[in-house]
Amino acid sequence: STNAAMIVTVGNVKGGVGKTTLAVNIAIARALAGRDVLLVDGDEQGTAVAFTDLRTEALGTASYTAVVLQGAALRTQVRQLATKYDDVVIDVGGRDTGSLRAALTISDTLLIPVQPRTFDVWAVDQMAALVREAREINEGLRAVSVLNCADAAGHDNGEAEAALADADGIDVLPVRIIRRKAFPNAAASGRSVVEGGTDQKAVAELVALVTALYGE
Repeated sequence: STNAAMIVTVGNVKGGVGKTTLAVNIAIARALAGRDVLLVDGDEQGTAVAFTDLRTEALGTASYTAVVLQGAALRTQVRQLATKYDDVVIDVGGRDTGSLRAALTISDTLLIPVQPRTFDVWAVDQMAALVREAREINEGLRAVSVLNCADAAGHDNGEAEAALADADGIDVLPVRIIRRKAFPNAAASGRSVVEGGTDQKAVAELVALVTALYGE
């Protein structure tokens, strides 16, 4: 329905690509923009919820709602909850799980973070295959990749982006998130880089990512 939230899934079958950091930063950016946000932790490691607990303790409020959902429950519950929120952000993956597959069937947009130095063609090919499969059920699924924790200089970024561009059915966002201490430093205090952040480049990159995802 038109009043349902936009559902963005941050996912990759490969772990260690920084998806939880991006998911919580996106959720907070949307919350700060006045949106009512639901963050769904669909990852068995539960990092997004652990971050949310830390944030709530540090700031008194998370400014978004966080829930843990996995497998088939993720699909059915998010569908119901989407009518109660403006935005839903799902953090899922680390490997090919039922939760990741479930998320793809209900998402508007899939954001695939990829690190240039741990670049794995197999993971992107596997994601492309999962996207094709999900589109049989969810034909409007938009799938985009972004270079995360990218190098500030050097050829790795360009090579990774060229390989990403070859992935069928997945578009490369015109945004790079450079590896910066601002992200882990902010996360350690339960914050997004946009909150009292001194690293304006990190802030600008996150804002560019959010704009590319939501078009606003």
